[in-house]
Amino acid sequence: MKITKIFFITSFLLCLFSCNNDDNLNTPQNQDQDPDPIAFAQNFGSVITRTFLGTVVDSNNNPIENVTISIGSSVASTDANGVFIINNATVNQRFGYVKAEKAGFIHASRAVVPSEGTNKVRITMLAETIVGTTSSGTEDTITLQNGASVALDGNYIKPDGSTYSGNVNVIMHHLDPADENMADQMPGMLYAANAQNEARMLQTYGMLAVELRGENGEDLNLAEGSTAEITMPLDASLMATAPSSIPLWYFDEVNGYWIEDGTATLVGNAYVGTVSHFSFWNCDIPAEAVNLCITVTDENGNTLSNLNAQITSTLYGSRGGNTNGSGVVCGLVPSNESLGLIIYETGSDACTGSLYDGTVGPFASDSNIEIVITNVSGEWITETVIGNFTDCNENPISEGYVRLTNNFDNLLDIDFVEDGEFELSTLRCSSSSNIFKLYAVDYVNVQETDSISFTYTSPITNVGTIASCNSIEEFVTYQVDGGDSFTNAFGIQAGLDGESYLGISYYDNNGTVYNQLSIGISNEGGAPVTIGVYPPSNNTFFSFQDETNATGPNSTGSDTSITLNISEIGNVGDYIDLTFSGTYLDENLVEHTITGTIHALRDY
Repeated sequence: MKITKIFFITSFLLCLFSCNNDDNLNTPQNQDQDPDPIAFAQNFGSVITRTFLGTVVDSNNNPIENVTISIGSSVASTDANGVFIINNATVNQRFGYVKAEKAGFIHASRAVVPSEGTNKVRITMLAETIVGTTSSGTEDTITLQNGASVALDGNYIKPDGSTYSGNVNVIMHHLDPADENMADQMPGMLYAANAQNEARMLQTYGMLAVELRGENGEDLNLAEGSTAEITMPLDASLMATAPSSIPLWYFDEVNGYWIEDGTATLVGNAYVGTVSHFSFWNCDIPAEAVNLCITVTDENGNTLSNLNAQITSTLYGSRGGNTNGSGVVCGLVPSNESLGLIIYETGSDACTGSLYDGTVGPFASDSNIEIVITNVSGEWITETVIGNFTDCNENPISEGYVRLTNNFDNLLDIDFVEDGEFELSTLRCSSSSNIFKLYAVDYVNVQETDSISFTYTSPITNVGTIASCNSIEEFVTYQVDGGDSFTNAFGIQAGLDGESYLGISYYDNNGTVYNQLSIGISNEGGAPVTIGVYPPSNNTFFSFQDETNATGPNSTGSDTSITLNISEIGNVGDYIDLTFSGTYLDENLVEHTITGTIHALRDY
């Protein structure tokens, strides 16, 4: 049996369900009365500010650069990775509207129920692909390969309301609820004003986007008094529950929600309806709902991010979304109904089965609940990665982001960086690789790091300081006694001498101060140096000196106690990645702590 789900892969349960059916499902009233957006906005709650971190991609999952993003009066652009950051955006307690615009794509958007912490958003933009051409004064039907179509009567107007004459290019996309990518491609969320201007959630049976362009690229629409017939085919998995008549809704790009306008009738395996203007059109069953926020923690009270929470209604099926950096996921769920809740890991490191499977509710009003996940079998590990992020001049990054991926570059978490500090978390199977990678971007100064490999030191891994500087290919960075970060990016030599010796060093005499470091492993008996953790021993060596710090006269032995954690040993020309931490005695026999990160090109 085919099971249809729409997965909202963002930080929110964007619109988990359609809920209790309207009494006037098939007999919408007051269709000619304009909705009142001011009155409807009373549903949104108080004005608040929130931070948004989002990714914009095309239908092939490629990042789109230079997309204009707006949230209220706040505006930003996506970087080369398709990522945007808007800090302290003005939204409402129960509604935030994110718009994305770029030439060559139809307008895209995402509406969310904002949560505290960083709100992570994903938007897929659909290309302005011309699927057919017609002309004014000619009745014509444009059809997609799957049978979705629009029948036009040939009467069009320009944006200023004047009559248009000439060829008309038709842009059209059909969104199928059976496609798991639909949630990222559709505008807004499944939230609407019905014919009585009442807030409703929607259960979609399909959407159709139609845009018309004139010969000179101008936007066109149907002339006053003209109509068009739209046809939306249904996936076979939806036929059993599809009503014979269903309300039609169009998307209001200004306000960010759907508005009821007309009905569609089931003809064969498709809904057919008549519309008087073009936008995104949607066939949906409306319902009432309440807002539910779920906080997910482990048994030690640690919040768990990037877990997928799936809520199931007996009447309306399943919807879900991912917890954000604070372990929170919020959205609208059916009121007065017991709901199934299943929580899964995401990514290729996911263990088999679910982390939580239980029942929540019923909820008569907006609610907050906490779900504690226990790890009785020890199958999975909670990992927290912390560190500092600086620019080329060792200043803390004021606005940036860090991506955490596994050893196969699958995204595990992404975190907003403010004041140079970051903290990411993930769950992984205890049997999976303990290697992970970090990639960091200075969003303001358009600087970035390489993808740097590290090894987990469960449950908390401190990677020290990483620096974003496009002109720097390799670096050594360290902190003494938890103080300021020091970075060297010049004269680094790194490599293996045979298989049993790994060494990294630099030396610089600028005329007044010696800056030098030497660190590595020399295995007795010729055992090969491999990826892993090397605790203090006679096989490890370490010495360094800078303007204010230095090791004592002996670089090995009892005056140093340094652990090396090697996560990558590339071929010559590739990278050696490691972190180090421990204690040393200075030349006055005073003990100090030191932590550091090395990302060095292998020279030999």
